[in-house]
Amino acid sequence: MLSLLVPGGSGQLGRDLAALSSPSLEILAPGSAELDLTSTGAVVAAVSELAARARAADRQPMVINAAAYTAVDAAETDERRAFAVNVDGPRVLAAVCSSRRVPLVHVSTDYVFPGDADRPYEPEDAVGPRTAYGRTKAAGEDAVLGSGARSWVVRTAWVYGVTGANFVKTMVRLEGERETLSVVDDQRGSPTWSADLAAGLIELARSIADGRGPQRRVLHCTGGGETTWYGLTRAIFEELGADPERVKPCTTDEFPRPAPRPAYSVLSNKSWVDSGLTPLRPWREALAAYFAAARR
Repeated sequence: MLSLLVPGGSGQLGRDLAALSSPSLEILAPGSAELDLTSTGAVVAAVSELAARARAADRQPMVINAAAYTAVDAAETDERRAFAVNVDGPRVLAAVCSSRRVPLVHVSTDYVFPGDADRPYEPEDAVGPRTAYGRTKAAGEDAVLGSGARSWVVRTAWVYGVTGANFVKTMVRLEGERETLSVVDDQRGSPTWSADLAAGLIELARSIADGRGPQRRVLHCTGGGETTWYGLTRAIFEELGADPERVKPCTTDEFPRPAPRPAYSVLSNKSWVDSGLTPLRPWREALAAYFAAARR
C-alpha cells in the first residue's frame, strides 16, 4: 500500500492524481497555499510527516512532484521566481526525500529540448532549452537526479485537464466568441490529458513500491500520436459539434509570443513502454474522453 505526497495538488495534474485516492492508495495533495515548495521548513516538515505516518501504517511513502512554475511567457521577465519554484524547490524536496528514504517522481517538460528535431525526442537526447521556463525545468531535473534520492524524472507535453487554465479550455471559449480562429500549424506535439498522465504516474509509483522501478531514471510519457495546435483545435471543434472549417492555419511568425515556442515537441514514449508501463491512449481518443468527462 502507498502513501503519496503530491506537491502542486491544486493544479490540473495534482487534482487528477488526488482523484485516484483509494483505500490502498492514500494521496495527500496540498496546493501551494498549504505547501510552498520554496519554503525549506515546510518541505522538510511535509516529507518527514509523510514518512513517519506511512511507515506507522505499514505503507510505502512516496512523493510525486506536480508543482511547477508553468507561466512560460511570464518566466521570461520573472526567471528568479521560476528558478525558485522549478529548481530550488525540487532540490530541497529531493534532498529531504533522500534523507528520509522516500522515492521521488518529478514531473518535467518537453521545453527542456530546443524543439528543432525531426524525430521524437528520446530521454537521452541532449537538452537545449530556449526559454527561461525550459532552463529552470532542465536545472530542476539535474537537481533531482543529482540529489542522491531514489528519483525519476517524467517528461510530458501539451497537458490539458478538466480543471485549471489550458489550451483546450481556451479554444472552447473562443469557439463561442469568434466566427473563425487562426491557430498555429507549424508546431508539433502530443496532446496529453492530465487524467491519463495521472493514471500513468500512479502505475509508475506502484511499480517503484513493488521493487520494479525502471532502471531508466528519465522517462517520457505523453498521449499517443502527434498533431499541431491547428489540428488539435479542429478536433476540439469536432467534439463541440462546431464546423472545423472555422479554424484557419497560421504560422508561428504570425502569432509572436514573449517566449519562443518549440517547433517540434514530440516525445518518444519508447522509454515508458520499455519499462513495462502502459502507454497512454492516442491523443484523439483521450480528447473525446476528456469532453465526455467535462460534460458530467
